[in-house]
Amino acid sequence: MVSKDAVRSFLSYCPTVSNLSWGLNKLSLMVNMKPSPRPVICFRPIRPSDLGTLEKIHGDLFPIRYETEFFQNVVNGRDIVSWAAVDRSQSNGQSDQLIGFVTARIVLAKDSEVGDMLSYDSLKSDQTLVYILTLGVVEGYRNLGIASSLIREVIKYALSVPTCRAVYLHVISYNNAAIHLYNKMSFRCLRRLQGFYLINGQHYDSYLFVYYVNGGRSPCSPLEIATAVLKYMRNAFKSMSARVWRNEDRKVKWPKSRESRCLVSLTTQSRRNLAAECTGCECV
Repeated sequence: MVSKDAVRSFLSYCPTVSNLSWGLNKLSLMVNMKPSPRPVICFRPIRPSDLGTLEKIHGDLFPIRYETEFFQNVVNGRDIVSWAAVDRSQSNGQSDQLIGFVTARIVLAKDSEVGDMLSYDSLKSDQTLVYILTLGVVEGYRNLGIASSLIREVIKYALSVPTCRAVYLHVISYNNAAIHLYNKMSFRCLRRLQGFYLINGQHYDSYLFVYYVNGGRSPCSPLEIATAVLKYMRNAFKSMSARVWRNEDRKVKWPKSRESRCLVSLTTQSRRNLAAECTGCECV
């Protein structure tokens, strides 16, 4: 499990949450685009040409500053996978302009902070997770399902990685809209992290959400353990009952078998005696 200090140190380089996770409500963006009456939303990888726009949107959406290295890694695909949302219906050269984005990276399951909340084969050290870093949609394009579609792109990618077992992320505790979104998308809330975020000198809790893929699952819950115990007891009872029933059958059949053998023996003996008697008569 990664310590809080390690997590905060990691955040200084690679923040883990989106505008949804921070719960921001910006009234305007440096990139101020409005959707057309019939927007045509498409998704593509983030490219080097998106660098300026990506920096501007992050600057408006997040209350912390990102290092240049982070953006360079995103646009050049260095250890980070990303998707851009664009509106193809836009004119004036804006049909390829970013209106939303999601960034993520692959981490080893055994080294992640959710390692203790993931049931995996410890012998398979190559098992991985996809960690959502940032997610954002510009103001004019919100509530159109773009954030959900971007998350689905991440899930689709995770499914294509044979070693991946889950997608996970953090959500600040007061962001009910984001919590509702992830619940609706079948993410599971595994735990609440006390004082996970430090924003402007104030601590905020975080929820840890996970979406399992490729057979990944959480360790057995108390309910699952109880269910397994009951199933074991039921099978044991059935096995014991069957054994007792077979023993009872044997007890019933054994006397009959002995009786049958005795009857056969007596019948044979009687026949022999009768034959002897008959033979004796004939000899006489």
